[in-house]
Amino acid sequence: MKSFIDKIEFFVPSNKLSNKMLAEVNPSWDVEKIYEKTGIKNRFIANSNETATDLAVEAGKIFLQKYPEKKQEIDYLIFCTQSPDYFLPTSACLIQDRLELRTEIGAIDVNQGCSGFVYALSLAKGMIESNQVRNVLIITAETYSKYINDKDKSVRTLFGDAACCTFVNSRDIKEDYISNIIHGTDGKGGEHLIVPHGGHKNPIDDTSYLELEDDRKNVRSPANLYMNGSAIMTFTLVKIPKVFNQILQANNMTIDDVDVVIFHQANKFILDGIQRKLKIPECKMHRSYENYGNTVSSTIPIGIKIEQDLKKDNEKKTALILGFGVGLSWAGTIIKF
Repeated sequence: MKSFIDKIEFFVPSNKLSNKMLAEVNPSWDVEKIYEKTGIKNRFIANSNETATDLAVEAGKIFLQKYPEKKQEIDYLIFCTQSPDYFLPTSACLIQDRLELRTEIGAIDVNQGCSGFVYALSLAKGMIESNQVRNVLIITAETYSKYINDKDKSVRTLFGDAACCTFVNSRDIKEDYISNIIHGTDGKGGEHLIVPHGGHKNPIDDTSYLELEDDRKNVRSPANLYMNGSAIMTFTLVKIPKVFNQILQANNMTIDDVDVVIFHQANKFILDGIQRKLKIPECKMHRSYENYGNTVSSTIPIGIKIEQDLKKDNEKKTALILGFGVGLSWAGTIIKF
């Protein structure tokens, strides 16, 4: 048996946050400069009482309404998020109940960010191809907006909330539709993309919500998301081209054999840098950050869904997918759909 990415559906919250809306709240922020640097026009933001689990359930409902026959076929649920409802119980268990899935399924959370979808895909592939299960539902969902200070331009202009359902099934075929997945981790860079307070290492205390302004006029507290943009950019431009070529070499391929490249949709600045370094033709670069922003673990499956919808009937496409970021971590592979 081989694993195969079958159906994908996604959900975004109702609140659209445009660059114009950001500038209205922060008059010093320039609409054109935001777009020029990030390539993002809009991002969607969860309501104050709307959690990542809520988004996941909405995405699940859309998926099951469109493909009701899949409900009884789900053997395992993987929920990828860094915005859980609780420390415990596992959010995947709550999603299983709210979607009224069978109780005879496994359900786990994966705490991983920008590379999270590919990590979850690796787990799904492993379980399917070792004949433990036949079908896996991966749900990715994030509400990074809840970690972001409204006055921190370095991250507020980038991130959007979303959830995506990906159905991975088994097929009795010889060809790999999901190639072996390459993973990587460099925990020394964990401090470069972090919410410092709120866990057991630094519990919430009187200093957690003390706002400070950095030298670029960004305001945040220790309970907010912090990103060292220059360090993340350096990591991306040094590591990701090497991993990209490693994936191609492992599959005895060149860029000519790939129809589309779906990177984690961090922002235009980062993707432009990778593209220049690897000399990837623009016609092969998937870009969907403009309308959704950086939706963390959902950017790649949303990208696959968009590319699925663009292809012609009976057309088969080969894609290189590669996620990278918080951790620091990365993971990539070749898929066919």
